[in-house]
Amino acid sequence: MKLLRFYVDDIIKTALNEDINYIDSTTDLLIAPDDRSEAYFVAKASGVVAGLDVALRVFELLDSTIEITRHFGDGDKVQKGDVIAEFKGNTAALLKGERTALNLLQHMSGIASYTALCVEKTKGTNASICDTRKTLPGLRALQKYSVVMGGGRNHRYNLTDAAMLKDNHIDAYGGITNAVNALRSRAGHMLKIEVETRNFDELNEALAVGADVIMLDNMSCEDMKKAVEITAGRAKLEASGNVTLENIGEVAKTGVDIISLGALTHSVTAFDISMKWR
Repeated sequence: MKLLRFYVDDIIKTALNEDINYIDSTTDLLIAPDDRSEAYFVAKASGVVAGLDVALRVFELLDSTIEITRHFGDGDKVQKGDVIAEFKGNTAALLKGERTALNLLQHMSGIASYTALCVEKTKGTNASICDTRKTLPGLRALQKYSVVMGGGRNHRYNLTDAAMLKDNHIDAYGGITNAVNALRSRAGHMLKIEVETRNFDELNEALAVGADVIMLDNMSCEDMKKAVEITAGRAKLEASGNVTLENIGEVAKTGVDIISLGALTHSVTAFDISMKWR
């Protein structure tokens, strides 16, 4: 997965404009314009790096002469005390970009680190760890990229990617069968259809109408095991709802194909990384 430069640059410029506005009242009044310094990123905990190039791009946009040495890359595991990257450049640029760079790097690495923990808990099973659309506005691609760096996979990026019939769609249209048939008659041949189910009756109806993916919403592990037996490979099964780091291993052992977690992106803890001066 590759993040597009213009997308990353737009996010960084928005963040810098929000933070600096007209001047940096501390740096611009204190530091000589031609002063140069050396600094580095250091891990304050153990985890997985994501967003390093994004963070370093902050400094590149502020100082085209910056010199960078990377010791790790996105997707790499780091230990507490590891120096992730070193850089030498204009002192004012480093000071102005520090918070924006760290905000992005800490958030993205937090997502990758939590995803990696979930992936580790499900080793030896058939389940893939996936994100959801519960992302921060404007940052979806950064967050989904970070999930991949942590060893996870991406669910749909937006409402165009696939048709997902959630409970409100089904209730509004008048049932799973009617909704799936209507979608299939109107959609192109490339569009996959996923159906959210809450019980075995809905599961059997979704199977009968030929849904490509079936979400098992808030089902117990016992019920998910039964759902896997009923489905017998006729559709991909996605477990969703009330999945935590504590129970994700048991969920994976039910035999589901996908485990989706909004927590990967909507409530993850930032990974502790500091920027230090030499």
